[in-house]
Amino acid sequence: MPPASMRRWRCGRAGVPEGMDGSVSTELILLAVLVVGVFLLLVFVLLLLVRTAVTNSDRLVGTVNRLVEKSEDAFLAIQTGNERKLAEIQASNEQRLDAMRQLVDEKLQSTLEQRLGESFRLVGERLEAVQRGLGEMQALANGVGDLKRILVNVRERGTWGEYQLGAILEDILTPGQYEANVRITEGREQVEYAVKLPGRGRDAPVWLPIDAKFPKESYERLVEAATAADAASVQSASAELRTVVARMAQDIQRKYICPPASTDFAILFLPTEGLFAEVLRLPGLHDTLQRKHRVLVAGPTTLAAILNSLRVGFQTLAIEQRAGEVWQVLGAVKTEFGTFSNYLDLIKRQIQTVSNTLDLSSRRTRAMQRKLRSVEELPRAEAGALLGLPVDEPLGGGAEDDVEEDSEEVQ
Repeated sequence: MPPASMRRWRCGRAGVPEGMDGSVSTELILLAVLVVGVFLLLVFVLLLLVRTAVTNSDRLVGTVNRLVEKSEDAFLAIQTGNERKLAEIQASNEQRLDAMRQLVDEKLQSTLEQRLGESFRLVGERLEAVQRGLGEMQALANGVGDLKRILVNVRERGTWGEYQLGAILEDILTPGQYEANVRITEGREQVEYAVKLPGRGRDAPVWLPIDAKFPKESYERLVEAATAADAASVQSASAELRTVVARMAQDIQRKYICPPASTDFAILFLPTEGLFAEVLRLPGLHDTLQRKHRVLVAGPTTLAAILNSLRVGFQTLAIEQRAGEVWQVLGAVKTEFGTFSNYLDLIKRQIQTVSNTLDLSSRRTRAMQRKLRSVEELPRAEAGALLGLPVDEPLGGGAEDDVEEDSEEVQ
């Protein structure tokens, strides 16, 4: 029979051996305690971790808060500094803008005042010029009225033409190249002006007659007809002007052209360019006057050109005459130059003679000095008294007398 222990093991509850029931319970309790302890340890560790995390998070939050506060303080400092700098910049800009505005205002004011002053000055000058122009226009109107009154009178009209002719001659020619109121030959009337041309003899000049004419009435009728565009009146006035000018040219030919005392032509002077242009516009009149009456029609400009040509001819003739005189003077100078050359040769010989004499005197002086080297010199006062020479005589004094005496001794 098996032992009792074996029977208890076999017959235990729940098939568990009877000896193992208490140990199993203990082990289970220990295991449970161990599990609970591990769990508690894990919980404790987790709590520690959580606490540490919470503490670290609090520290981090504090650090973050401190950083945020520092950032806010730095931002506030930066903002304050920026605001201060912006205020300073704004104040500086305002000062500069004020200075610039003041400078611009001053410049604008000065420029405006200068421009206004210049404008007022120009306006004043223009007003003065206008005033002077009005005065000149008034004087011109008075002069035109006086001229109109003069031109109405035939005698005064002729005097005006003569005055203008005389002014042109005076401006271009010299007083010795023309004369006024010249009687070319006996029995002829006096011409107003005549240019003195050189003749064959020195005392027998050839006169160029110049007479001033002014057919005012015929010229005015022609101008009025041309202004009114009346062809019939223009033709009639042109024919009248042609007849009047031809009659004037015929009178000049009859009174003043008498060769050889005068040239074979004369000049009819018309005192206005308009009248001269109308006369030239008449077909064939100018050629007829030159060919038939030997009269040349000239206005102020044409007469000035003719007189300038004559002046150039006078200058050329004077140069030719003076050229002969210059050649005569050169011949006399050449003759005298030969005589002067002879005098130079004589002076040269005399200078050579004087030079030879001086050389001879120098040689003799040196020879005497060589002989007198052993002789003792006396004081100047004793030497002068012994030789009868003044003691205080300068070295250059009496040089001419000494030269004359030496020359006599040499001769």
